[in-house]
Amino acid sequence: MGPDDEHTRPDGVDDLTVEALGNISEALEAVEIARGHLYTFHRLSGTADLTLGKGVDQLREAGHSELADRFERELVGRNVLEGRWTFQIMEEYDDGYYSLFRTLEREARDALVGGRRHLYEAEMKEDRRSHDGRAGHEAKPSDTD
Repeated sequence: MGPDDEHTRPDGVDDLTVEALGNISEALEAVEIARGHLYTFHRLSGTADLTLGKGVDQLREAGHSELADRFERELVGRNVLEGRWTFQIMEEYDDGYYSLFRTLEREARDALVGGRRHLYEAEMKEDRRSHDGRAGHEAKPSDTD
């Protein structure tokens, strides 16, 4: 058996279109990873600021008030970019670049291949898997029954 309809190229769609959509999809995957790294940056920056606050309190308790005051004045709670904490960076990224990328990728798939996803990969799978009924080489989950 072959792939399901959702992973079969519609009639009249050429190789270059499938390849182009595959590259756009691959780029979106990279954007998703970048977004995850931004969220990691957000979490780590927040953790660092809270941990820094504890260290500053300990400096003060240990009698190093002048140094603790400087940390508190210049670094604790400081913007990581001009005017922004990390949550503001995340919101701007999500509402701008990320949202637009997802929208345009979806619109391109809708317009060119009826919304089908991962056609390039589905065709690669069909090309690379064995077609002799071997376990682990099924075209789709329902073929394992």
